[in-house]
Amino acid sequence: MAKTFIMYDQICKTHLAGSGHPENPARLDAIVSALQNGDQNSELVWQSPEPAREEDLLGNHEAGYVDLVRDSVAAGRHSLGYPDTGISNGSWDAALAAAGGLINAVDLVMEGKAANAFCPVRPPGHHARPGMGMGFCLFNNVALAARHAMKKYGLDRIVVIDWDVHHGNGTQEAFYQEQEVFFFSTHQEAWFPFTGERHETGSGKGRGTNMNFPFSAGAGRDEILPAFTGHLVPAMDEYKPQLVLVSAGFDAMQGDLLGRFNLTEDDFARLTEIAMEIADKHASGRLVSTLEGGYNLDGLARACAAHVKTLMQKG
Repeated sequence: MAKTFIMYDQICKTHLAGSGHPENPARLDAIVSALQNGDQNSELVWQSPEPAREEDLLGNHEAGYVDLVRDSVAAGRHSLGYPDTGISNGSWDAALAAAGGLINAVDLVMEGKAANAFCPVRPPGHHARPGMGMGFCLFNNVALAARHAMKKYGLDRIVVIDWDVHHGNGTQEAFYQEQEVFFFSTHQEAWFPFTGERHETGSGKGRGTNMNFPFSAGAGRDEILPAFTGHLVPAMDEYKPQLVLVSAGFDAMQGDLLGRFNLTEDDFARLTEIAMEIADKHASGRLVSTLEGGYNLDGLARACAAHVKTLMQKG
């Protein structure tokens, strides 16, 4: 029976965004420790991903931007020139491994080798725009996964579910005018990156395939879960996705350093169940999730453990 795969490589720890930065290698240490020391570890399959190729990156990012990232890292710079995208000598290899983790995971679930997969990778990705890094993100890992699934497997109905406390503006931008990817996001309103209003529903062929639910600071289970059960689930019954991708940001956890939501690990387990129910109903169970935010190490570890434990119910 296929099992839950964890796509992880220590090379993702070589990306350093700056001294004292909340997006740091300790995040992965906390997650890996929680998963490896949990009762479920013997049932998980750990796999190191093959790095993404530059041609993979070009599936979602402009050539000039890919050149900027590669050349800036090679030159030893500490920033891409944007105020919130610090880099280090290890950032290029880490970013390729992060994107490769998602691409490899898509292959595993599409080919039936994995029941589903979680990718604890960094740098995160959902703020990365096609031509610009942003919000701790270099390349948009989940968008690259969707592009790969479209190109290699001919999929034309993919849903990206983003429950990070920050709106996934880069993912929205990538697919805003396309009907092949449905983007759904819950996030804190009037909060970085200050996008994701309810009226942003897509344009052109993508009209109606973008769904945003901003909530005020302090929101928790009672506010956020109904957006999933009352809006996402019915929308997916109509859209019928062939693959479910999750931007699993755990900064919506209570007590996070960069968010003001009040979700608990039990709530993340329930959100995971909903995503899995959508995948089971419409996509033969095919689901891949990836780490986005989450900066309180204890909360991050507990939320990730609950997420993975729930994913394993499929295995």
